[in-house]
Amino acid sequence: MSEQATAIVAGGCFWCTEAVFRDVIGVSQVESGYIGGAVANPTYNAVCSGTTGHAEAIRVTYDPAQLALGDLLDIFMATHDPTQLNRQGNDVGTQYRSAIFPEGDAQRTEAEAAIARANQDHGGGVVTTIEGPAVWYPAEDYHQEYWEGDGQRNPYCLAVIPPKLQKLRKSFAARVKA
Repeated sequence: MSEQATAIVAGGCFWCTEAVFRDVIGVSQVESGYIGGAVANPTYNAVCSGTTGHAEAIRVTYDPAQLALGDLLDIFMATHDPTQLNRQGNDVGTQYRSAIFPEGDAQRTEAEAAIARANQDHGGGVVTTIEGPAVWYPAEDYHQEYWEGDGQRNPYCLAVIPPKLQKLRKSFAARVKA
């Protein structure tokens, strides 16, 4: 197995972005969590209140030999709406912002390039921010692998996640696990 890398992105509800990346070739782990806020060890309820400054995010562990960071970021930008400020669908607030949290200058450069590509795809208007460095806090256990468990009985998830997975399969077919 080659050396693993991590990338942290926030694209609205972490249940929804986690479900997408679990299906991507080269991804070995996806962890839901919180990043970018001012409160240590935030809870889900505190983050949902919009008062902590954190974003719901995912930390993707992947094999760069199988999945380039640029491709990972292009999938991220295509499977949420990067033109919505502090909102994804019915989720509204800074905790649902579109953001990339690079781990170093090389990732920052890749993030800038991904945003530029998305701006071309969307005719401008991308509001995704590049933030950090920031401390990562894993979400509570019941949020991990949510789609595989309770999510498939949750009406919100049933409305939001399948269209994201369809877009992944249609636009990035060569990148999807069998």
